[in-house]
Amino acid sequence: MRLRAVFLVGFMACGKTTTGAALAQRLGWDFVDLDALIEARERRTVSEIFDERGETGFRLAETNALRELTKTLERDAHGRPTVVALGGGTFAQATNRALLRGWPSVFLEAPLDELWQRTQEHPVKRPLRKDRAEFSKLYEARLPFYRQSSVTVVTSGNDQGSLCAEIERRLLFWGKIDGVDGKRADARDLSDDHTDPSETGELQ
Repeated sequence: MRLRAVFLVGFMACGKTTTGAALAQRLGWDFVDLDALIEARERRTVSEIFDERGETGFRLAETNALRELTKTLERDAHGRPTVVALGGGTFAQATNRALLRGWPSVFLEAPLDELWQRTQEHPVKRPLRKDRAEFSKLYEARLPFYRQSSVTVVTSGNDQGSLCAEIERRLLFWGKIDGVDGKRADARDLSDDHTDPSETGELQ
């Protein structure tokens, strides 16, 4: 069965949006950034939603957007598959994980120190980014949920091309996808590794 979508999971600044866009281009899929989708639906930025409604209000908007997206993906059986970059806290919510049950999810794991440095180098306004201690506390609280993703891919030390190639290789185990050469590929096409992830403990 051909994959309809894959969802990228991880903490703020782990590269979900950048990697998601690059992966979609590599596979010839569509790309959706959930935060951007929320902003389009609400006609407000994420920061404005936090300011006006608090985190509870934002999480409600997030779940509504995710529910609508998954329903669209389920209905549109003949459209192009989609790579979806989730927000940093999306997968930490039980309701959202339930919505994503049955869809492949990929945790982009990066060291905490590296994530903190990235948020300093790229000062995007992040409502939940506070001091270093709070940053670490939030990461540790969310990590157990991230680890419930279908697979984990370590981003540190990998360039964008290598990272996308690794995710594509993992996706082959879920079912048929369109390879970068435009031909249908499946797990039997792999020449470097024929091990099922469930046998290595990588599927969680």
